[in-house]
Amino acid sequence: MKLVAAQMRSVAGDIEGNLQRHIRFIELAASYGGAAVFFPELSLTGYEPRMAEKLAMTPADARLGVFQALSDHHRMLIAVGAPCRGRRGTEISMFVFRCREAPVVYSKKMLHADELPYFSPGDKTMVFPLGGAVIAPAICYESLQEVHARAAMESGATVYLATVAKAARGVDTACRYYASLARQHRLTVMMTNGVGPADDFMAAGRSAVWRDGGALACAADAENEAVVVYDLATRSGEVVVLADPAAWSP
Repeated sequence: MKLVAAQMRSVAGDIEGNLQRHIRFIELAASYGGAAVFFPELSLTGYEPRMAEKLAMTPADARLGVFQALSDHHRMLIAVGAPCRGRRGTEISMFVFRCREAPVVYSKKMLHADELPYFSPGDKTMVFPLGGAVIAPAICYESLQEVHARAAMESGATVYLATVAKAARGVDTACRYYASLARQHRLTVMMTNGVGPADDFMAAGRSAVWRDGGALACAADAENEAVVVYDLATRSGEVVVLADPAAWSP
C-alpha cells in the first residue's frame, strides 16, 4: 500500500487556483498507485493566518465536492488542508475524504503561540484505518509534541502523518525529531511540507518518510514541487520532482 506526500506550492488566498493544483497532484498520486495522498498545512488557502477567518470553509462547501468525487473514483484517501469554521472559532484543519464515506475534519489540537490570535484549537484525536495501517494525523506544531504522538499510539497508530508549513530552520528541527520518534516508537512517520511563500516566511519543503526503525526512506528537496511515494509493504520510497511539466506523467 502506497502513501503519497504532495509537496505543493500554494498561492495565498487563491482557493480556486490551489484547488486545481490539488486535482493535478491527486491524479498524479493515483497514477503511482497511491492509496492515500496528503497535502501540507492549509494547502487550499496557503498558510496565511491573517486571511484565515475570511477564507474558512466547512465540510458542506460545494467546492470540496471534487475531492469526494476523486476519492470515490480512485478509491483513495485524500487529506487537504484548509481553515475550518469550528464551534469555537476558526480552526487549522485537515479535511479528509474516503471512498463512499462522509468527509471528516481533523483540527489542530495544539497551537503555536503565534497562531493563538487567529485560531481556536480542535478537541478530537483521530485515526484513519487504511488497509493494514492506522494513520494518525498531526498538524505542524503539535507533531513535535511527545504528548500528541503518545495519544496517537494509544489510539493504535502505525503511521504518524505530519502535515506542516515550515521554514528551513523548522524543517531541520522536525527532521531530527521525526527520525527519533520513528526509532523510539516503531512508527512510520511521513511529513508533507509546502514550498514557496507562506505568511512571512518561505516554506522549505523536504517532505520525507522515516521507516519504523528511524531510517530515512526518501526525501524531497527544499525548493521544488514533488510527490513522495512510500510503499508500506516493501518499505521503499521514491521522489518525483515536478520542476519539469513533463514530470506530471509517470
